[in-house]
Amino acid sequence: MLPEGFAGPNVVKPLTPEALAAYKAAQDRAGVIYISRIPPGMRPSKVRHLMSSHGEVGRVYLQQEGARIQHAKRAYLRRKYTATKKPHFTEGWVEFKDKRVARSVAEMLNAQPIGGKKGTRWRDDVWTMKYLPKFKWNMLTEQVAHEAAIHTAKLRVELSQSRSEQREYLRNVELARVLEKRSQRKKEKGEEMVLKPHTRPGKRPSESEGDSERKRRRNDYEDSGLGTILGSIF
Repeated sequence: MLPEGFAGPNVVKPLTPEALAAYKAAQDRAGVIYISRIPPGMRPSKVRHLMSSHGEVGRVYLQQEGARIQHAKRAYLRRKYTATKKPHFTEGWVEFKDKRVARSVAEMLNAQPIGGKKGTRWRDDVWTMKYLPKFKWNMLTEQVAHEAAIHTAKLRVELSQSRSEQREYLRNVELARVLEKRSQRKKEKGEEMVLKPHTRPGKRPSESEGDSERKRRRNDYEDSGLGTILGSIF
């Protein structure tokens, strides 16, 4: 079964040198168009069906709503407050076997209504597409993989930060509980609780503290007269 958003042949066979050369030649002849807006509810199979009426179509990929971080919140709210739970697609790429056909299709359909029979769902929607010169399908797969890796890395960082914040919050809650119990015991005994400032153990003195300490030792050294005696000797 194809992943969500893809529509195309899913047959993997080992390539002979002749088949590999033919595949590279076919890739050089192919052209890709970019659709900046996919009508709500339209799926990859429908896009393939509509584009196939204008030329031979290779592969089709539609970007699912919420795949990009800036669209994730909108996708979540739509699924939460609307009846339909099916994924929506925001943009797409269509590969034509002939780049000349792809260019002509993009020029012909751009800013034109989708059309169809009266009463169809997307009859009055408008195509917004552009031909991508010198753009090949492997560039798209690399871009999708790169964006997925970035998204995963950001989620990992956010999860780690959330865990550290949660641990800090629980530590503060536990500290507040202990201090509250200690304060209650002090009140029962009629004593007043005094909180001491918290200092980290093993903290190194700052430069200003070190300078003042060295100055104090030098003054004590001079007051003791040892400085004068050693000066007269040397």
